[in-house]
Formats: sequence, structure tokens, C-alpha cells
Amino acid sequence: MINEIQTLRDLIMPAALTVGGFLIGLAMEKFVRPVLIRIAERTPWEGNALLITSFHGMAYWWFGTAGVYAALNGLPIPVRYQPMIDRGALIIYVLSVTVVLSRMLSGLVTLYGRKVGGIMMSTSIFTHLTQVLVYIIGVLVLLQSLGISIAPILTALGVGGLAVALALQDTLSNLFAGIHTIASQKIRPGDYVKLESGQEGYVADITWRYTTIRMLANNMIIIPNAKLASAVATNFSLPEPEMAVIVDVGVGYGSDLDKVESVTIDVARTVMKEIEGGVPGFDPFIRYNKFDDSSINFAVILRAKEFANQHLIRHEFIKRLQKRYREEDIEIPFPIRTIRMAEQNR
Repeated sequence: MINEIQTLRDLIMPAALTVGGFLIGLAMEKFVRPVLIRIAERTPWEGNALLITSFHGMAYWWFGTAGVYAALNGLPIPVRYQPMIDRGALIIYVLSVTVVLSRMLSGLVTLYGRKVGGIMMSTSIFTHLTQVLVYIIGVLVLLQSLGISIAPILTALGVGGLAVALALQDTLSNLFAGIHTIASQKIRPGDYVKLESGQEGYVADITWRYTTIRMLANNMIIIPNAKLASAVATNFSLPEPEMAVIVDVGVGYGSDLDKVESVTIDVARTVMKEIEGGVPGFDPFIRYNKFDDSSINFAVILRAKEFANQHLIRHEFIKRLQKRYREEDIEIPFPIRTIRMAEQNR
């Protein structure tokens, strides 16, 4: 009976350490970390909140592992098992710290990219490369900490680099094509592009393998970077997002062309000022260009802030111009063709 009581006492402390470790981790996750996040969100630098959120879920692992480790050391475990316990705790801590550093650095890269724009703006390829680099370093540090020499591994990687490059040539081709696309700044996230295949939309992201393009219909086009780098594409956001909006119009031959020009430009100016996406400071103009079968044709040149705005501008302009032409008694003729048939002698 005494031995049983003694055994029970020996188990109470390890159990308390294990449970206590996980409870402390729970308290850190549920109470302490949210408070720190709220404090960090009030600071001017966004990175403060990012750094704290990088520790999400780690308190369970760290305090729980510490509790289990202390509990195991409090039990009468044979000495030969102690190195296994030490290595298990070391693996957990090194891997968890690697995860935290990966979150931090990739988040900081993303934050920096949004701030500076240019080739870094909203491209996850740099984020992915940062994560891969941190994990590789973390694994090498873990192996070295466990007493496994990493020199042969590095040598094998160097010798096998050619074989790996040949096996992953498609992947590496897409990777370097993506980096080249970003560095050239000819196609950037947020640009509106049209491919030679006719597909078009906004560049959403450039990853290590694919470029994603969001169409106006809200569908996604997935293009391997290597194919995009070799494709003929029109970038409607370069050299600037503003673009001309050309609307073809025709009026009857009996129309006063000076009056037509004055009325049309007046409607176009109103559209530029009142319609979202128009450029208020732009002065629209028209150019007569053709004597057609039943009308004198001309082009009206307006201006939109970006590609997607042209549709609403063209819609409102046509609707308002047709109404104004009715008020001004300016004819938009139907297609007419006069056919004369010669009388045949019989």
C-alpha cells in the first residue's frame, strides 16, 4: 500500500508539469497574444502586428513540450533513453522556430513589396523563395544540432545539382522566367494585359511557376511563366494606365458638321466630368474620317483612367449623345442604298 502511494506521488508531479505546460500555452494563445496584437495594431508600423501573429500556435508547442520534457525528467526513466528525449525536444523547438522565422521573413518581404512597389509589388514568388530558403537553413541547423555532419550533404547537393537541374528543367525554366518577367517590369501585378490568344485580364500574381490573370468575368487564367515570357502580349497599363476611348459615329449628309462637332464635344466633356473612370481634365475631340454610303463618319476620342473604365464611359456617351442628337435634330441615318435598274429594250 505504501509503495502504491509512493508511486502515485511520483506520477502527480510529472502529470502536473505536463498539464501545466499545455495550460500556460493555452493562456498565452487565448489571452496574451490577442492583447499584444491589439497593442501592435495601434502602432504606426504594420510589421509589429505581423511579428506577433507569426507566433500563432507556437505557445502550445513550446510550453507543452517544456512541460512534457520536465515531466519525463522527473520520472525514473533509464539513462539510455535520455538522449532520445533531448533530441525529441530539440527537433520540436528547432522546427517550430524555423516555422516562426519563415512566417516573419516572408511576411516582411510581402510588406516591403507593398510599400516599395515596382518589381516586389504583390508577387508571391519572393515570398515563396524566402520560405524555401528559411526551411532549408532550418533543416541544416537541425541536422548539425543532432550531430549529423552537413558537409557530405552539401557536397552531394553540389555533385547532384546538374542531375536535379535536368530533372526539374521545366520548373526551373518557369522560375527564372517569372523572375525575369518581374525584373523587366513589362508585366506587373495589377496591369491589364491581353495575350495573343485573345485572353485578357488583370495580372493577379506571379508565383514561382505560374502567372494568374483575373478576367473581367472574375475567372482566373493560369499561365506557366515560361509561356508568358515567350508570348506576345499587350499591356494596357504601360506606359500609363490612362487610355484613349474611341467611339465611331455617323451623321446624315444634310447635317451641319460644325454644329455636330460642337454638340458632340459638349456631350463628351460632360461624360468626362460626371462618369466614374473618366479623366475630367481631358478635352475630348472628334475627327471626321469617311464619306460612307449613307453617312459622314467620324471618331470621338475620350479618355479613361484605366482599361476597365472604358465600357461605362462608352455606354454613357452613346446613350447621352443619341438623346442630345434628338433634341438638336441631328440625324443618325439608317443604312440606305439606292439601286437604279436600267430599262431593257425588248
